[in-house]
Amino acid sequence: MYEGKNMALFEEEMDSNPMVSSLLNKLANYTNLTQGVVEHEADEDSKRKEVKGPQMGTFIGVYLPCLQNILGVILFLRLTWIVGTAGVLESFIIVFMCCACTMLTAISMSAIATNGVVPAGGSYYMISRSLGPEFGGAVGLCFYLGTTFAGAMYILGTIEILLTYISPSAAIFKVADAGEETEAMLNNMRVYGTCIVILMAIVVFVGVKYVNKLALVFLACVILSIIAIYAGVIKTAFDPPDFPICLLGNRTLSKRSFDVCAKFTESNNETKTTPLWLLFCDSSLLNATCDEYFSLNNVTEIQGIPGITSGVLTDNLWSAYSEKGSIVEKKDQPSIAGSEESKMGGLPYVFTDIMTYFTMLVGIYFPSVTGIMAGSNRSGDLKDAQKSIPTGTILAISTTSFIYLSCIVLFGACIEGVILRDKFGEAVNGNLVVGTLAWPSPWVIVIGSFFSTCGAGLQSLTGAPRLLQAIARDGIVPFIQIFGHGKANGEPTWALLLTVGICEIGILIASLDSVAPILSMFFLMCYMFVNLACAVQTLLRTPNWRPRFKYYHWTLSFVGMSLCLALMFICSWYYALIAMLIAGCIYKYIEYRGAEKEWGDGIRGLSLNAARYALLRVEDGPPHTKNWRPQLLVLLNLDNEQLVKHPRLLSFTSQLKAGKGLTIVGSVLQGIYLDKCTETHKAEENVKALMGVEKTKGFCQIVVSPNFRDGISYLIQSAGLGGMKHNTVLMAWPQSWKQAENRFSWKNFVDTVRETTSAQQALLVAKNIDLFPTNQERFTEGNIDVWWIVHDGGMLMLLPFLLRQHKVWRKCKMRIFTVAQMDDNSIQMKKDLQMFLYHLRLNAQVEVVEMFENDISAFTYEKTLMMEQRSQMLKQMQLSKNEREREAQLIHDKNTASRSAPAVEASVAAAVPEKVQMTWTKEKFVAEKHKNKDSNVSGFKDIFNMKPEWENLNQSNVRRMHTAVKLNGVVLNKSQHAQLVLLNMPGPPKNRKGDENYMEFLEVLTEGLDRVLLVRGSGREVITIYS
Repeated sequence: MYEGKNMALFEEEMDSNPMVSSLLNKLANYTNLTQGVVEHEADEDSKRKEVKGPQMGTFIGVYLPCLQNILGVILFLRLTWIVGTAGVLESFIIVFMCCACTMLTAISMSAIATNGVVPAGGSYYMISRSLGPEFGGAVGLCFYLGTTFAGAMYILGTIEILLTYISPSAAIFKVADAGEETEAMLNNMRVYGTCIVILMAIVVFVGVKYVNKLALVFLACVILSIIAIYAGVIKTAFDPPDFPICLLGNRTLSKRSFDVCAKFTESNNETKTTPLWLLFCDSSLLNATCDEYFSLNNVTEIQGIPGITSGVLTDNLWSAYSEKGSIVEKKDQPSIAGSEESKMGGLPYVFTDIMTYFTMLVGIYFPSVTGIMAGSNRSGDLKDAQKSIPTGTILAISTTSFIYLSCIVLFGACIEGVILRDKFGEAVNGNLVVGTLAWPSPWVIVIGSFFSTCGAGLQSLTGAPRLLQAIARDGIVPFIQIFGHGKANGEPTWALLLTVGICEIGILIASLDSVAPILSMFFLMCYMFVNLACAVQTLLRTPNWRPRFKYYHWTLSFVGMSLCLALMFICSWYYALIAMLIAGCIYKYIEYRGAEKEWGDGIRGLSLNAARYALLRVEDGPPHTKNWRPQLLVLLNLDNEQLVKHPRLLSFTSQLKAGKGLTIVGSVLQGIYLDKCTETHKAEENVKALMGVEKTKGFCQIVVSPNFRDGISYLIQSAGLGGMKHNTVLMAWPQSWKQAENRFSWKNFVDTVRETTSAQQALLVAKNIDLFPTNQERFTEGNIDVWWIVHDGGMLMLLPFLLRQHKVWRKCKMRIFTVAQMDDNSIQMKKDLQMFLYHLRLNAQVEVVEMFENDISAFTYEKTLMMEQRSQMLKQMQLSKNEREREAQLIHDKNTASRSAPAVEASVAAAVPEKVQMTWTKEKFVAEKHKNKDSNVSGFKDIFNMKPEWENLNQSNVRRMHTAVKLNGVVLNKSQHAQLVLLNMPGPPKNRKGDENYMEFLEVLTEGLDRVLLVRGSGREVITIYS
């Protein structure tokens, strides 16, 4: 009990609503995150220890990790080649587009990251909590695949540096023929790559802490390499390095197989041919047969790095795209072409290894700007994540964008175009092209880039399994839940194995230029959704959207999103489609199979906004006849356990609706809401569970009312919202209406019929509902019979058509019967009806049934007499129970004394309140008749001699009973074996005194039929012949 008098007013609520002082204390110590965050973290990781005070600042925690992740393999291995191929201007456009994309994404990400505490999980956490579990899971897995393929790309970069620039002799597959260099290189990549992946996996498995400690060493290598490049550029202004290139005509020669750049040399007044001569000619003699192009053109030597002041920038401004296998040529160098091109293979030219074009270069370059999430992924370790993430990330992107853009201009201004286009540095003795520019030595770059790519690969293999583990532990993608497990200390062992497996796929592709576009796709998709998340949240103006980072706008996010999408298709349209297909499949899978998670995400908010907008657009007025479909209010009966009495009513609903239109499933509990609160929730759960089983898509509404009658009235009046209101009420026929103590008595039923008519709503009453088929049953044959007696809007025509859309009724045929009176032309009626159905585009068999006027039968009189006596009884039953019993006994005695017809006896016996079912069928009456004929013929004659008693009957009732009996006979004759009979439902009498008689008329009308659907239209047209 709360001690103290200051807060006595609130003491009863202390359990559920704690004092502010204690709440703030818990928040400060991270011990108990309040509602709204509990399900995010505490719930899903209950063993979470108290967080140690995280100490990382902006520089160490966000800026440097981002820098290390962004600068990497592409800068050292491919940027010079991209500048040479695309030219300075187009390269600038490529880099600017990619950097703009990441900058806009970083702005969106900063807004999301500063909107509340972002625990570990970084980007995945942000997207899933902003866009919901489906998007979160799809994008999280895409980001995971991107990070894993990035690991493969870094490892391929590492091997390329090792085998091309550090130790070419370490290659396992040697080049036998001249044309097989590429194939041998790829095979070397595969073998070494697999070894390095396994080695790195072991390092990650043994200890992640070593990887994190080495991270700063690797970062230092990257920064030193970049400083070396800038230093080299400054040095070229006054002392360019000596890297001569050998050209034959305008074709660049590879210097791997010769050292002297001349056809012959003079020594001791003797002309000797060089090793270069031997490569083009068949012998070392001066009169040897040589390659035609070699004979016609001179060998010249030019400086590979003329320097920043040489003006080489103007030559490198424009692009020089080429086909695969073409020779790298210098544009303005004189050259004499041979009469016919001889075989190029085997000659020491520098060839291009792949076909190049603008969009392909975008795909290869984009991975070098990824890595902007590195800071947000460490959000759990930052001192003030909400301040550090925006500042650090945006600064890192600004720094790297400056480095990339300046490098493009500087490479174009310092290095000769043919060297820029020489991907593997063959013209400069197999040196790394960036290395030739660096100061003091090319080895600074080679070693620096080797370590930086190693480090980046290790980082990917460390980060990707953790991301997968976070997704698996969220439990939204059932089939990856096994990857949530790991070692006792939480290291994701299983996730690491999967990551290594996927990484190996990238390594088996083996070409850096083929792997780069794949991971570009996955990263671009992730960035696109970050932008979408920010735009959605901003546009929805969710009350919870209050980022501390204020420099964002939804238009920026939208531009960022559009740019990401454009870049995806620019890079590679087929990869983009595959990535989208993968994300789409994951999305649908989570939606279909995944755990239900409510994270208060933006997509749910978007749905609510869209729903509100749509509801406001839907006019309150009735829809056009063409758009009319039954919007159902299904009235269910619940038993004392709050379970549904007639589940088949919901089966029938789903068969009629097939998931389309509005369905409201309503029920009434008798009592006062305050007392019935728990029962209401229980009833709602039971109804929703049954709706799930029966695949009924709709809403559930349980009303508590002092009496049953009013509750149904409330539902009919108020169910639905705005334009989304029901226009049809579906209910089951009250089977036990004749029993005295039935809460859904005939009176409630008749009043419901009246109310639907007043509300201008259609009414469907399913009789013998428990005989209706389940959703699993299939009728292989049979008919749906429509008895069209009066026209009330065409509802009778529409219902069989809708039912036959469902598998249960698909094979049933539709038959339409209509009734002709004495003065009707039945042949013409049939023709007209066939034409009407033809115009309605409905296939149905048509039959006109003739009903002739004839005398009212004794059977009809007996039925009426029995009905009126029962109605007399029912009125008496409104007295107290004792009086009721006494009254029933009196009537019983009186009737027995007057030797009334057997039918009357049956009705009296049933009136005694022992819940005896009172039914009178034709068969019983005939049996009774025969019994009397055998035993006492005079007794039978008495029935027909009771004219005075018959004459006292209400003639209106006799006429109505006559119609019911006659119609019932006709319907039974034609439709006794139909799978379903649809009948016009007559309205209740305007005079309320005859209500109980009305029930009897309906009972007689439908007697002997298995499944009946009584249809009462709303009076408005619901079906049209017009398109």
